[in-house]
Amino acid sequence: MTRSTTRLPLALACALLTSVAGAASGTDAAPGMLGFTADHAADQRALEQRFDAALSANDQREWLKLMSSQPNQVGSPHDKANAEWMLARFKEWGWDARIETFSVLYPTPRKESLELVAPGHFKAKLFEPPVRGDSTSTVAGALPPYNVFGGDGDVTAALVYANQGMPDDYKELARRGIDVRGKIVITRYGGGWRGLKPKLAQEHGAVGCLIYSDPRDDGYGAGDSYPNGGWRPEDGVQRGSVVDMQQYPGDPLTPGVGATPDAKRLDIKDAKTVLKIPVLPISYADALPLLRALDGPMAPSGWRGGLPIAYHLGGGNAAKAHLVVESDWQRKDIYDVVAVMKGSAEPDQWILRGNHHDGWVFGAWDPLSGNVALLDEAKAIGALAKTGWRPKRTLVYASWDAEEPGLLGSTEFAEAHADELQRKAVMYINTDTNSRGFFDMGGSHSLQHVLNEVANGVDDPETHVSVRERARAKMRIDGSADKAKPEEKEFAKLAAKGGDLPIGALGSGSDYSAFLQHLGIASLNLGFSGEEDQGGVYHSRYDSFDHYVRFGDPDFAYGVALSKVAGHTMLRMADADVLPMRFSDFSDTLARYVANLHESIDGMRKDTVSQHQLIDAKAYALVSDPTRPVGAPTRDSEVPVIDLAALDAATKRLTQSAQAFESAYDARVAGGFKTTPAQQSAIDVAMARMEQALTDPDGLPGRSWYKHMIYAPGLLTGYDAKTVPGVREAVEQRRWDEANRYAAITARVVNAYRMQLDRLTTLMKQ
Repeated sequence: MTRSTTRLPLALACALLTSVAGAASGTDAAPGMLGFTADHAADQRALEQRFDAALSANDQREWLKLMSSQPNQVGSPHDKANAEWMLARFKEWGWDARIETFSVLYPTPRKESLELVAPGHFKAKLFEPPVRGDSTSTVAGALPPYNVFGGDGDVTAALVYANQGMPDDYKELARRGIDVRGKIVITRYGGGWRGLKPKLAQEHGAVGCLIYSDPRDDGYGAGDSYPNGGWRPEDGVQRGSVVDMQQYPGDPLTPGVGATPDAKRLDIKDAKTVLKIPVLPISYADALPLLRALDGPMAPSGWRGGLPIAYHLGGGNAAKAHLVVESDWQRKDIYDVVAVMKGSAEPDQWILRGNHHDGWVFGAWDPLSGNVALLDEAKAIGALAKTGWRPKRTLVYASWDAEEPGLLGSTEFAEAHADELQRKAVMYINTDTNSRGFFDMGGSHSLQHVLNEVANGVDDPETHVSVRERARAKMRIDGSADKAKPEEKEFAKLAAKGGDLPIGALGSGSDYSAFLQHLGIASLNLGFSGEEDQGGVYHSRYDSFDHYVRFGDPDFAYGVALSKVAGHTMLRMADADVLPMRFSDFSDTLARYVANLHESIDGMRKDTVSQHQLIDAKAYALVSDPTRPVGAPTRDSEVPVIDLAALDAATKRLTQSAQAFESAYDARVAGGFKTTPAQQSAIDVAMARMEQALTDPDGLPGRSWYKHMIYAPGLLTGYDAKTVPGVREAVEQRRWDEANRYAAITARVVNAYRMQLDRLTTLMKQ
């Protein structure tokens, strides 16, 4: 999973960090700890200090070097060797560990070629050569650059440049009279998840899709190219999955069930998430001759990249390409490493932690930087256990396989163990890539407060304020930028108030998806980023150990910081007197989401002319390219009344119930939380299942695998989240009946959540 990186203006960053450092120094010497009595909170802090002492940046460095020393893609010998090596380490550290194997569809390239056949001739290299100073770039065994789960094909057709291949780009082409039917579309990375690019090309009638990395975005336009700097060299290629994960992640042939040997499987032709047209990722060196050959209108200014050419759209028959993709459509075994430390008091309450271990080639940054942090936590917890300590609740650590092709390892595990997980799992913590910079946190809002408490107790390695306060400074600066998104502005306002930082909603792109959005298990996704130069080698051969120790996290200080944040959270969830979950944070966040829905609908009603359509044909003609076709203004359909009354009422009642629970919770902890084991178990079970109440068994419209009614990846955003998705996406796509139907469904779900919270409050008072 990739992360956005924003560099702060130095003077402003220093000023804000000085102010937050001053604020932090004024906090109580021994603040309260959610879920713990005062005495137990002191014991917990001592335990966390012992945990921290067992962490090792040097171990993380050596493990990363070992695990990224050979190609690490699914099906490679080194991927399996890494799983077996981790299994031995978990056992050495005192965990009850196993490898759980699944059999999944995983096509690999059998034949790939790309040629420009007119005008002139050019044959694409489709290869990443060795780079000076990168010791693994000469290692054999890597698969060539490819996009897994694209279709097979042998096509010769005219080329069309479609910018980033997003919906608005196709509208722009249509307005200029350019039809992509029967053509090969060439798009650049950015603007949305890569899998949407060939999916939309296919839906618009294209017969093939090429995706290239433009140097303006992550090559020499961003900084010096590797090896002189960290950014993408001219032959670097971003591999990646193009499986239609917005339908469902995991093995395309076993939706909803674990891919065990005896599982019933679909025929490949019936798998909804596998595309039909050939897709190929290429470097900007290979893209340059293709783009240079295009004729037709000039591309709009925002579509022009950093190559030394005039960017044209094509669309005629002057530029033609021959694209061949042929794959070996076999199943392969994948290896999830699962380690368990049984709880001493409540063994059937599971606290889960995961990171994946497969990469596209060597995968030093993505994913092994996060995986070695997870291993360091497991080693430190094992050291605590050897002194006689045992967690109160069961800890489960997992290193997933096959995340890169579409979250396969975690999804198959979650589907295979769905019933048990929904009975026992309390929460899941995910990490993926990690590097130096600012703390990123997203997830279930019932976990917002405990995560803030943990983050406020971990020092940032560079500034020595807490990682929470450094994140606050970044949030405020991001929200003040001229081009700040609405959510960034909102978060900046909340951050400026002090106290807890808001956490973002989760969409998709990493292994939390099956736990949160399919099973309804409260989840977090954590990591550090923002000061690395890693984005230019994302999913390429050059995501290597040598690159990471120069441009990622050279001294692994942020690897240790990640281990502290994730490890402390795991330990608190495991040992708390009562689970440290606060539901008022969710009710407050839901109220913001619903208010935003009202604003969106009101905005559509006030302006029935879409921002992407013509406002006045004559005025438009005066300011547009005179060669551009100008049609009559087209108005959107009128926006009818969307009945949100039931959702408004449910949200308001939930706020009241959350306040009542919080009062009962605080009173119980203040009284020492004296309870019988049976009462303790009943309360924990009820709290752990709160998130499941936010799911609906029928799921979201057209994609029933996604059952969470508050958080989901957007159909047309990919990784990015849509909140209250059943209603919001129906409104955005102008499906008014569906919007009203899902407003009622979501209200019903919120009411069920509120009633479960009321029952929990009653338990807390007994």
